[in-house]
Order: sequence, then C-alpha cells, then structure tokens
Amino acid sequence: MTFRISHPEVDVQGQQPPAQPPGGVHLPSLRSTAAGVFSLIAIAATGLAAGPVAAVPSTGPCVLPRTEAHHSLGLDTWNTAYPRPDRALDAVMVFLSFPDATPVHGTEVIAADHFPGTSEFFARASYGRFALRAEPRHGWLRMPRPSTAYAVRRDWAPDRRAAYLRDALAVADPVVDFSRYDIVYLVADPDAPGVDSDATKVVNLRTPLRADGTDIDRVVTVFERHPPDRNVLAHETGHVFDLPDLYNRPVDGKGDWDTHVGDWDLMGSQFAMAPEPFGWHKWKLGWLDEHQVRCVRAPQWVTLRPLSGGTDPDGADGGGADPAVPVPGGADGGGSAPDGAVPAVPVPGGGAVPGGTGAQGTGAGGGSVPVGTGAPGTGAERPGADTGTGAGTAADGVLPRGAGPGTRLAVVRTGRDTVLAVEARGAVGNDRDTCAEGVLVYRVRAGAESGAGPVEVVDAHPLTAACRDRSVYPPLADAPLREGESFTVPGEGVRVQVGARTPAGDWTVRITP
Repeated sequence: MTFRISHPEVDVQGQQPPAQPPGGVHLPSLRSTAAGVFSLIAIAATGLAAGPVAAVPSTGPCVLPRTEAHHSLGLDTWNTAYPRPDRALDAVMVFLSFPDATPVHGTEVIAADHFPGTSEFFARASYGRFALRAEPRHGWLRMPRPSTAYAVRRDWAPDRRAAYLRDALAVADPVVDFSRYDIVYLVADPDAPGVDSDATKVVNLRTPLRADGTDIDRVVTVFERHPPDRNVLAHETGHVFDLPDLYNRPVDGKGDWDTHVGDWDLMGSQFAMAPEPFGWHKWKLGWLDEHQVRCVRAPQWVTLRPLSGGTDPDGADGGGADPAVPVPGGADGGGSAPDGAVPAVPVPGGGAVPGGTGAQGTGAGGGSVPVGTGAPGTGAERPGADTGTGAGTAADGVLPRGAGPGTRLAVVRTGRDTVLAVEARGAVGNDRDTCAEGVLVYRVRAGAESGAGPVEVVDAHPLTAACRDRSVYPPLADAPLREGESFTVPGEGVRVQVGARTPAGDWTVRITP
C-alpha cells in the first residue's frame, strides 16, 4: 500500500512589497495602511524563530522545558506565535479557481470533504475543550493567472509560492473580513491542471500580513484532490497549533518515512489507523490537566483511562459513562470509585493474572513476555526471563490511593529534555480503526526539531508486525503492551508491566523507573 507523505511547512520572509498581479488586477491595500509584505523569496522550513512565550500551568518534575527547536514539545511555556486550541477558534475557507479550468464541483462539495469531519476529530481528541468553527466562504474566487503559471508542486519554487499567496489574498480581501478569523484555509480547485495535491502545507509568514486590523501569521494552502486524503486537514491544522511532524524525513528523500511513530498520532501520518494525538500533545494543547498526568518517580501502579473516547473527567463534554465501555451503575460513569476509594483490582503479585510460569524474555528486557506467577515479592526469576512480578508485596493486590480513574498519561523523566510517556490506546473514538489495543510507550525529546524525531514509539513486540494490508508501518502496528505483558525499555531501563483491566475498561500498569 502506498501512502502520500505530508510536506513540511515553509517560512516566507516578509521584506518587500508584493508586485502587482498581471492583467491590470490591482492588489488592494488589504484594508490596512500598515499592510504586511511578502518577499519573492521563501525559505524551506526546518525551523522558525522560537517566538514569544507565555506561562502555562504545566509545572513539575516531568514537564520538559521548551527549546529553540521548531515546534518544540517542551511544556513549561507556550509559544504565543501560535493560537492555543483550548477554546473555540474560527476558521475561514476561501475557494480559488483559475482561468484555465472550470471547477467540476461546487464549493459546498469541496467544503464537505473537510468539514464537519475535521472539527469532529478535534472535538473528540480534546474531550470537547476545543471547537474548530469553520466558515466556508462559498463561491469560487478567480485567480488572475492560470493554475499552471504557479507551478504548484511538493518542492515549490519560492517565487511561485509567493506569487500564489499574493494573488490569493488579493482576490479574497474584498469579500473576506480576516479580522474575524484565527485560521485561514486557501483551497484550490482540485481539478485545475496545475494543482498538485502533494503541495498542501502550512505557510508561516515571518513578517505577518496586516489585514483588517489583524495579523495573518500563517495560512494553510490546500491542494487536495477530491475526495481528499483522510485527516489531511487535521494534520495541517495541528501545525497551526505548534505540533511537529512526527514522521522520519530521510535526508535523501528515500527510505521509510514512518519509522518513528507508525500509525500512532496523525502528526506522523494522516493515514494512521490510530490518529488520536499522543497524550503528550494533548497536555501541551491544554486538553489534559495536570491531575490527569501522573509523574512517576518511584515504582507504582497507575490506572490509565484509554486516551481516545470516553468523557473528560472535568465534565467538558457533559460527563456520563464512556459509550464504548458499558459499565453498570453509578452516576460517575459506573463502577468508578470516587477519590480516596479506589476499587480493589487484582494485579500481578496478588495472584489475579491467570496462567503462566513466566515466559522467557530477552535478558535485557528488550521484548515483551507474559506476566509470571511467582510468589509475591520474589518472582522466581531465572536468567534471561522477565517474570513480571517486580518488587511486589501482598499489598500489590489492591491499587494504592490516587491511582483511580481520570489519569490519561503517565510520564517518567529520563533526561534534561527527554521523557518516557505511557498511555492506553483502545479501539474507540478517533482510534476506532486501530490495529492493536494496549499500553503504548514512547519517548519525547523537547530538543528535537519537527521531522527529526521529537517522538519515538517504543516497540514492545520488536519481532512481529501487524495489519500489513492497511498500516503505514506494520512493525509498529502491534507496539502496545497487552494485558499480562511486561517490558523493559532498552536504554532507559524503565520497566512497564500491564496488569488486569478494570470493569470500566481502564488499564492497570506498574511502572518502575
């Protein structure tokens, strides 16, 4: 199966006024005497200036510092050059046609390719905390040049890209009040002969364009075919919110692009089977609060709610039980004990995990093995085996206080700008088409640039693959740990052990830093 890779963003320098379009088309002042400017030179983006900062309420020993890296995954401050999607944001879709083609489809059809689907994706991912309100400006706006004149392609010539942006904003300005919108989508006629669907991307303006009393810092240029790649607009919109590309960008453009995260998170691939944003991304964007993140500094059991689906513990989506996990009784979603009254959940060491005498492991913990049934606290270990009992005691038969419902992400600090993140993934919500359910482990590097490995999924089953017919990278499709499995992360030495699931469908996990 062949997948198209999203192209990285580009930066456009703003240094000199734009030239007038040909054919006597006047470039309006964009309703501001202080209009911004475009340069004829656009620079391919591997990095942006770090941008202004604003304090955000993410603090503590597991919070990584934001670095100079483009789209850094540090959380201690927010880059205010980007809108934070922890509220409702308004977007406008502007539809552009060309003199050398008559659109085959109306703008209503093209708009429906992306909305309400993209808004619904983000509503689910944010547990209702973020609303993307898209307003299509229906009707095709005619560009002054033929589509072929812009030579639109994946590696777009800077002068042609700048000309396209100038012309697009010139024809849109008389009919669009840009001051009303936080996000601008410029959507080209997908059937025009000069349009290349590989050219869809975010364009960052280093010197903002001033229009209608507001700064336009970036635009999303959309050149998708009809129908488009799934989730492509959600991927590009993720960049608008300062999220990085998670795919592996080979230096020579050859090789596999999906080795870093595979199908996990749409910022790795819009074709992902499990496109739900990582829990770390959700924490950055304000969709997870600190009380929903467990910073693990000593061996402990954690109960993880599946990242996708369910309800926001703060009630942002109206509360109630997870519709995908029917649980009887209880106004709090059924069967979930309130704070301070954690239900007794059998875990390894307490004799609840069935079967198994401890399968052989890899010695260094590089593979996953079934949990053993050794005596509590001893675990009848033998060389080359990971029995999964850890340093258990009789008390391990009941989860400790504080490990109850609500936690969506567990984090282990591993370095100055690195962590291991642990989360539960299930076939629900945005992840309904996932190949595997279980506990996913991944590395986060705040100092890594977008496209240079800021996130790396740890494969708990390195000798196997799954879903070869639909996965973007089958070796990682079965990366999560299943019930009764344990794994020691190579390099970091952190041990992750999965116990029994709760009646509500949550995952009990013991993490040993």
